[in-house]
Amino acid sequence: MNEVYWGDSYYDGAVSNFDASVIAAVTGHMNGDHPEDNLLIVRAFGHPGATGSTMIGLDNTAGLWSVEDSSGKHEVRVEWPSGAISERPEIRREVVALYKAACEKLGVPAREEHAPSGGEAHAHGAQDGASPHAAHGGHGASPHGHGAHGGASPHGNPHAKPEDDGSFSYQIRTATWGDHSDSEGSSVMEDIMRMRATREQYVDLVVQHFFMYEALEEAAEALAADERFAKLHPAALVRDETLVEDLEFLVGENWREEIKPVPATVAYADRIREIAAEGWLPGLIAHHYTRYLGDLSGGQMIAKRVKKQFGFERAGVAFYDFTELGDLAEFKQNYRGVLDELGETLDEAERERMVDEVRAAYRFNSEVFVDMKRG
Repeated sequence: MNEVYWGDSYYDGAVSNFDASVIAAVTGHMNGDHPEDNLLIVRAFGHPGATGSTMIGLDNTAGLWSVEDSSGKHEVRVEWPSGAISERPEIRREVVALYKAACEKLGVPAREEHAPSGGEAHAHGAQDGASPHAAHGGHGASPHGHGAHGGASPHGNPHAKPEDDGSFSYQIRTATWGDHSDSEGSSVMEDIMRMRATREQYVDLVVQHFFMYEALEEAAEALAADERFAKLHPAALVRDETLVEDLEFLVGENWREEIKPVPATVAYADRIREIAAEGWLPGLIAHHYTRYLGDLSGGQMIAKRVKKQFGFERAGVAFYDFTELGDLAEFKQNYRGVLDELGETLDEAERERMVDEVRAAYRFNSEVFVDMKRG
């Protein structure tokens, strides 16, 4: 029997072609950005009285949700409408199909803008409030979506869009959708998401983040005078102080003397500094988007698991605390709006160059995990 892991649960007998990083991206996005759509799906497919729902996994034939209702907490497995799937792009198609089928069964109008992407399945729900939305970032997660709390967008829902509306933000957030995350290093994140990683493994992740963000935030300072970038980089987004807080807690007062980057992190940081030296703003935004919006989306799931496993409160996971940023869904939606504005100022060649840099950021991130695994 094959054993496939979903969050805190196992399903014996299932076969999955999707590695842990893909599953973590999909579940992280659905739980962080579309909780109301999770609720729609489970209410329509077996638990009409559900009061809470969390997506905890998927395989080739179905998605798996944890459900809360008056009888307690249990799981529901919902098969994909089209049958077995084997490719990553098919995940979003099936989640969208589930969402639409759920709306039809429950008599809820389905939106037309369904645009799942970037390692996530987009399901924009309209029940029990509004749909908060993430963006694909860091590809251990993905930053995308549209909507706002209270059932209305702060922009009058300008981002209600079809699956591909031609916007620049859509082009960016789907840039790596077809890339398979089969890196040999993916087991590092898998261990963290399964809460079986050692404390040392998690500390190593924090260490690599320090060197990445040291370069990224130095570059941000160098290009901060550009008004287009300033809209994307408020003070509350900056992570340097939170990383220092975490490292002092995790490593000790002499943490600077104790830590070092893996080779892929050095290459990653060098690329960011190269872009800053060139003064190439779209290239910096490509890395900024990939990292920060990942922290605001799937990164929140990492924090929850690490806190649960190691008993952390704030220290140790301060990096993922964006309370001062305010409404994360609103910030991410506004961020995508700025990307669309930026795209309108770029010619096609420059747009493609920026999209290629998003893909490069993804590759750098994957290579860091490979190096971390090698030790």
